[in-house]
Amino acid sequence: MKDTTASGAELGAARLLLARMGISPAELLEAAVARPQAPTFAEYVPVVAAAVTAGTRRAYGSYWKRVVERWGQRRLDEPTPSEIEQLAEHVKTHVVARRNARGGRSAAEHLIAALRCLYRRAVADGFIAAADNPALKVAKPRRLPSMRRAVADTRLAEIYEVAASTGDDPALDSLLLRLHTETACRRGGALALRPADLDPDQCLILLREKADTMRWQPVSPTLMRYLLRHAEERGATEAGQLLRYRNGQPITRRRYDYLWARIGEHLPWVYVQQISTHWLRHTTLTWVERNFGYAIARAYAGHSENGGDVGTTATYVKATLQEIAGALSALTNEPHPLS
Repeated sequence: MKDTTASGAELGAARLLLARMGISPAELLEAAVARPQAPTFAEYVPVVAAAVTAGTRRAYGSYWKRVVERWGQRRLDEPTPSEIEQLAEHVKTHVVARRNARGGRSAAEHLIAALRCLYRRAVADGFIAAADNPALKVAKPRRLPSMRRAVADTRLAEIYEVAASTGDDPALDSLLLRLHTETACRRGGALALRPADLDPDQCLILLREKADTMRWQPVSPTLMRYLLRHAEERGATEAGQLLRYRNGQPITRRRYDYLWARIGEHLPWVYVQQISTHWLRHTTLTWVERNFGYAIARAYAGHSENGGDVGTTATYVKATLQEIAGALSALTNEPHPLS
């Protein structure tokens, strides 16, 4: 390999040239790394919050608020990795105690992720060098395995029965449960659904979920009829949110909180195990994987084809929309136009 280290003669020649130009080596180095003064956290957090997606703001907003509370008047280039670790430990030990808490690990992980997002923007904006990013020098806590799993058929039937026979709007709650069970969609996908996203002829709905992903997902003819009737009866406009209360107001994530709290009052095991809508996603995808294989389950879930955990083979075994519709048809015991 060729030696690229400058010789003493070459360094002397460079110094002589700089001297004749009236430039010192220190001035040259200073000019090379000159950057605008870094803003304070109080100044920069609103800038980043305005630039990211609504989902990112929702995930990191509370952690940015804590950073501003602690370091609001400090500049971005002041905190060290050790100080970030100290703040993460503080957040971990002062997390709000909940029944499903796991020692504050998730809070510490989210704080570091929120700071990494903040500093990525600061690097892009030229306030700090990539090599000086302190958040990248702090390791996230190891994520513990999820405690969610598939719900047994008999237990799922109990959940459906309670949802359909209690509460102030059983029709809405039953529709929510069927939508999530058939499609394995996330809450965000359901809340973003519009009448314009329904294709009744092919029994498809357009799901828009996290990371701005979009996909067409098959649904049964029965669910499509329920969705169309719900939109018509509750006054949903073509470009407006589909899922609504009886008074025509769009539902929010609070409806899910109310639904599962109510089910937990009637079914103690739901309360004890902290069953939520995401358990329905686990249930459906587990069934699809067991009966139709990994490739179809992956497509059914809407997971990115660029995920780094599946290997090169996934490039060649992509499931088709017709195969997803076939799995749905078997799940619901209804024929589908595409299967």
